[in-house]
Amino acid sequence: MNKTILVVDDEKEIRELLRLYIEKDGYSVIQAANGLEALKRAASTRIDLAVIDIMMPELDGYQLIKGLREHSNLPIIVVSAKTENYEKILGLDLGADDYVTKPFDPLEVTARIKAQLRRYDGGVSDREADLLTAGALCMDVSACILSLGNGAIPLTATEFNIMKLFMQSPGRVYTKQQIYEAAWQETAIVDDNTVMVAISKLRSKLPGGAVSIGTVRGLGYRLEVRT
Repeated sequence: MNKTILVVDDEKEIRELLRLYIEKDGYSVIQAANGLEALKRAASTRIDLAVIDIMMPELDGYQLIKGLREHSNLPIIVVSAKTENYEKILGLDLGADDYVTKPFDPLEVTARIKAQLRRYDGGVSDREADLLTAGALCMDVSACILSLGNGAIPLTATEFNIMKLFMQSPGRVYTKQQIYEAAWQETAIVDDNTVMVAISKLRSKLPGGAVSIGTVRGLGYRLEVRT
């Protein structure tokens, strides 16, 4: 199935540059000049991945990410001139899966698009184990759904990959490196905060109590299930 990429940036030249490279890789591209227009596009068209700028009129990138995350766990890549670490952390904290700073190499952006789509599709189609359980939590790997009782817990593609790793071996300690490789499928951690932010977001979504993500000081993290 042909994938559709939503490119959101208030600079037409950047949108056109990305469209050229993305379409060259065989994807369809839908453009939007601001966050409000992007939300309307996403509501009326199936979108497989979004590439989002931060500084835009009408509705900025942070607000757009929050709006998209209310209804979808599609991969989101931020491409922004904001280079400060706290800006990157905020974007990831709101639900972005990756962050690229401007000026950028279009080939790097398309490579990251391919990587995010592979991860997302792999999470949805993985048939190694259809159901994973940890205490009251149940993960349907084939449907890409984490649930507690009759309620689903919304996860981004990155969060899903981390929870899948934890739920395959509850109690096992995973290093930041192992978590990063499972979630982003890259061997080098650019910033330790990336993993810390992802873990923090997951903790806020879990019910706590019987199932939680514990920190093992100096080693990493593990999924803790109390009976």
